[in-house]
Amino acid sequence: MRTQVGIVGAGPAGLMLSHLLHLRGVDSVVIDLQTRETIEQTIKAGILEQGTVDLMRQTGVGDRLTRDGFVHHGINLAFGGGMHRINLYELTGGRAVTVYAQHEVLKDLIAKRLADGADIRFGVTDTQVAGLQSEQPTITFQHEGQQHSLECDFIIGADGSRTYTRFQIPQPEVRTDFFRQYPFAWFGILAEAPPSSDELIYAHSGRGFVLISTRSPKVQRLYFQCDPETSVDDWSDDRIWEEFDARLAPSGVSLKTGTIFKKDVLQFRSFVCEPMQHGRLFLAGDAAHTVPPTGAKGLNLAMADVHVLDRALGSYYDVKDSGLLESYTPTVLRRIWRAQHFSWWMTSMLHRFSDATDFDLRRQIAELDMVVNSPSASKLLAENYVGLPLL
Repeated sequence: MRTQVGIVGAGPAGLMLSHLLHLRGVDSVVIDLQTRETIEQTIKAGILEQGTVDLMRQTGVGDRLTRDGFVHHGINLAFGGGMHRINLYELTGGRAVTVYAQHEVLKDLIAKRLADGADIRFGVTDTQVAGLQSEQPTITFQHEGQQHSLECDFIIGADGSRTYTRFQIPQPEVRTDFFRQYPFAWFGILAEAPPSSDELIYAHSGRGFVLISTRSPKVQRLYFQCDPETSVDDWSDDRIWEEFDARLAPSGVSLKTGTIFKKDVLQFRSFVCEPMQHGRLFLAGDAAHTVPPTGAKGLNLAMADVHVLDRALGSYYDVKDSGLLESYTPTVLRRIWRAQHFSWWMTSMLHRFSDATDFDLRRQIAELDMVVNSPSASKLLAENYVGLPLL
């Protein structure tokens, strides 16, 4: 087999890059360990930045997003006995975010790529890459009982946080990993209930953080901060709703409850790999970096990575200029580290740390008060939340 760009991973980064390359006439093959059904049925939240929404619409994969996504012009910060709205739309000159689940984005991308005749191999095994320093690297894998060898000009590692491709960059000779584990997690639920708010609520309390978001008019996604070792089996539905009420009542937030049909615990980690390229291998998305979900940056960073990578590969194939490929890592790292800072800032401002003193809690309230009452601080949060323009 032969293609121009071999892509390992059929997640947001891999599928969007394959789609963008197709639009400019560059061939690609996408492989993934998971089946199509597993990818499309793995439920993940999604808050799309304005740049991600624009990219999907402009490239022809935004019809369902436009129809079914929930556009939010603001977010709410609940703390200190009250709730305060940050008007994203006014503070950013007309930009907003859209709530649209990640697995729905994947459904849209898969359907479009297959309609365009893409070669996507789901459910592969025994993936190996070789020849990264040559001009013709290869990907070998098994699919439907047959062994395949795919010759490429470039290989893209977009295989998520449980990546294989990242480890093909030698460490410590070439690769440096930057990692932070947070001392808490999120207990998440999906519930059949009407919305409790038209916009997201980020709530600070002495008992810990809460996030209220909407998945659909009939399904809500809610989280509360918990210990990383928490087991969902220890939490009955009644206990869960009581905990939400205890954390939200001081700010006057009232939840509309319903039947809980999914419970999970989401761990909190920050990670960045540098560099994000080695020879003919380029990393994108969670294979190279992860962020806490507080700032809603994960999927959006993946889209920003491949937007840059698409232009770089386009320049190489159009005019044989490799300059943008050579500068890929420093170009995307500036945005990645800014997103890491924003995610850390939102996380540290809203969550209760196990060693927090009364001083720390009062300092957090003062910081939140500054954010909602200082126009410049509100604007800083809003600009980062809706996302920087794509490069």
